[in-house]
Amino acid sequence: MTTPSDSGHGRFDPTLNAIVSERRQLINVAYRLLGSLADAEDVVQETYLRWYAMSPQQREAIESPRAWLTKVASRVCLDLLGSAPARRERYVGEWVPEPLPDRTEWITGQPGGTTADPADRVTLDESVNMAFLVVLESMTPAERVTFVLHDVFRYSFAEVAEIVGRTPAACRQLASSARRRIRASQAPTTPAAQRSRIVSDFKQAWQAKDIDALVGLLDPDATAIGDGGGLVDAGLHPIAGSEQIARYALAIAGKAPGLTVLERTVNGQPGLVAQQDGVTVVVMAFEVAGDRIKHIWAVRNPEKLRSWRMGPQQ
Repeated sequence: MTTPSDSGHGRFDPTLNAIVSERRQLINVAYRLLGSLADAEDVVQETYLRWYAMSPQQREAIESPRAWLTKVASRVCLDLLGSAPARRERYVGEWVPEPLPDRTEWITGQPGGTTADPADRVTLDESVNMAFLVVLESMTPAERVTFVLHDVFRYSFAEVAEIVGRTPAACRQLASSARRRIRASQAPTTPAAQRSRIVSDFKQAWQAKDIDALVGLLDPDATAIGDGGGLVDAGLHPIAGSEQIARYALAIAGKAPGLTVLERTVNGQPGLVAQQDGVTVVVMAFEVAGDRIKHIWAVRNPEKLRSWRMGPQQ
């Protein structure tokens, strides 16, 4: 991204490196707040535009550029979250957060690949797993911003209060409410190796078209949600029940005999990626509870699969 010089006459801006270095932090905050990498990138672009729209004197008067950038980006996100319900109503079918590949595949889509801009990477941890992001979607905009900034990024309630326009005491209440939502939705902890094995077993059963094995891997009350965004075929409503999900999975396999299914890390958790003729067409994230799969999120919307499709030649 090209940014203007401090004076507008070619003089070097001594704060430029410090400002640009905040890009990764801003992307991390905005992605968790919005669940969309594309929207997060737009927010960061807007934040930088506002920074450089100020005069050099105005910028120099800002004591902490990092705090200013985070505050502006968070407020832009807050505005977008406020309009999200209306945008979701116009969205065709179910909306699922944009899935992220493991950092070793970031941008290139190839294991071991590297990105030209490390700042574009989102730090993968528990706060970006799909189940966590879905719970964030159920929160009010103020709850979500308060919880993410305070509990995930450790901003003080006083700092958060300036962003959401509430008192620090009110922000404490918002964070407490958000934590209750998180606790109520949390599945029993399953060791990472066991999660990987269960997802791997699901892949094998899917490829073998073994409906009994699929049903056995799914919680009886499991749900599966597909996101096609109206651009590709996907279920318009969640599918509930282990047998219904298993039958739907086999129906998909029957329609795409040349589908290649790969085990990949999705938002920091074991997941699956399906490719048709070498092109990623669906990314699947899982929530495992105990020894069964409780939730499946299958993203087919091509606009949400950009980071899974871009190869080295691009």
